[in-house]
Amino acid sequence: MDGSYIELPGCEIAGIEQSGETLTLRFARAYLIQTQSGAKQQSRWHQSGSLIFSDPEVEELPPPGPLVCSGGDVGENIYTYRDMIPIPLESRGRAHCNLRFEGSEQRLRLQASGVTLVMEDRPYYIEHIDG
Repeated sequence: MDGSYIELPGCEIAGIEQSGETLTLRFARAYLIQTQSGAKQQSRWHQSGSLIFSDPEVEELPPPGPLVCSGGDVGENIYTYRDMIPIPLESRGRAHCNLRFEGSEQRLRLQASGVTLVMEDRPYYIEHIDG
């Protein structure tokens, strides 16, 4: 089956911005894993983008500045995605987030009324990996 997802551990976070009714997690470099039907290997790519939460109720914020994600959960409605985010992702139901970051005990923890993943520019190829 063709598909792709963001592999959260190792993703470079440019920053987290809260303004008005949204909180935006900006990926300077998100690592994508792509699978193609019939292929024995997957491929790894990088791309910039944003994970946007609507009407967030923030429980905890990590320190400001560039960060490297070490994993965690992103969820929407009844689904929880551990250490990954499916592409595409857009949901208007309950959303949640609990991400860890290298070098910090602080997390990004929140509940929201929706979540949208917006990828920017285009993906850049890194390598083939065993699936």
